Amino acid sequence: MSAKSSGMFESEYFVVQNTGLSQFQAMSAYLGGSAIQTILDNPVTSYRQLVQQFAKDLNGKAVDPTIASQEAKAVFRANPVGASLSGVGPRLVGIGFKRIPKFGVLLGLSFLLGTGEDPGMLAATGASILSAPFINPIRMIEKQQRAYFKQTGAAKPIMEILKESAAQNFKPLFRGTIPLMGHSLASATLGLVGQPKLQKYIQREIGDKTNMGRTFTGVLSSAVVSPIYVVFTNPISRLEVIMQTSKISGKSISVTEAIREVVNDSAQFGMRGVFRGQGIGIAKAIVSLSLFHEGRQLIQDAFKNHNIEKGYYEEPSK
Repeated sequence: MSAKSSGMFESEYFVVQNTGLSQFQAMSAYLGGSAIQTILDNPVTSYRQLVQQFAKDLNGKAVDPTIASQEAKAVFRANPVGASLSGVGPRLVGIGFKRIPKFGVLLGLSFLLGTGEDPGMLAATGASILSAPFINPIRMIEKQQRAYFKQTGAAKPIMEILKESAAQNFKPLFRGTIPLMGHSLASATLGLVGQPKLQKYIQREIGDKTNMGRTFTGVLSSAVVSPIYVVFTNPISRLEVIMQTSKISGKSISVTEAIREVVNDSAQFGMRGVFRGQGIGIAKAIVSLSLFHEGRQLIQDAFKNHNIEKGYYEEPSK
């Protein structure tokens, strides 16, 4: 059946493709899945940043990873609600500023290459590089909100962060953009491309033979992908935290200086210094990936069923 316009819109962006979805519907499903993930995984995200941030004490001296973890837990015990919700506002706003550019490029390239809502490596690479300048300011604000929890016990107000950045023509908001490109590339290739492909394989080879549901195969595939993803991204995440939690009004930390700090950390504490927050990072990745893809797939299914019901799409006969 030829592709038809979904409703009153005639633009190509709203035309249902041979995958059963229009580009608009695919984008909406990705954004919806991202919103679900963002709200539910925020406490884990916050805790992980604090574990990495507390790698140094207030005097700039390196701290044992065990002590850093204890200090992060102390922050949560002192203000569990504030710590759990810190940064969730910028992250939700960031779904627009961060995800629309990233998913827009990702899905735009994917539909252009004929793979629809299931993007490949080329689309993931392009999205990671081109979306970084849009994503970084939101990540900077998010991390600055949590940067002074140990001193103040509260999240730093967003307006205060913006005023401090405005005094330097907003240049501080772009600290950490280079590490972000690497982080985003690993996230896109493993999380957005690798996990769905692995889930389909597990569903075909195991799920269909054991009546294992999509949710379970999604969690299982996330559990396989997440350790690989965290091994690649955890050191990069450390660089971002180092560069983005320094004082806005102070001197910025370069990528080289951040790398040097991680190297010094490893010299003092071994691999524990390099992979601070690795355990919680794996747990976060499993939770985040599972929530995102399950939410995305539920929304995609709803759109596809709507398109079938309205006659915009016919499923191919098996």
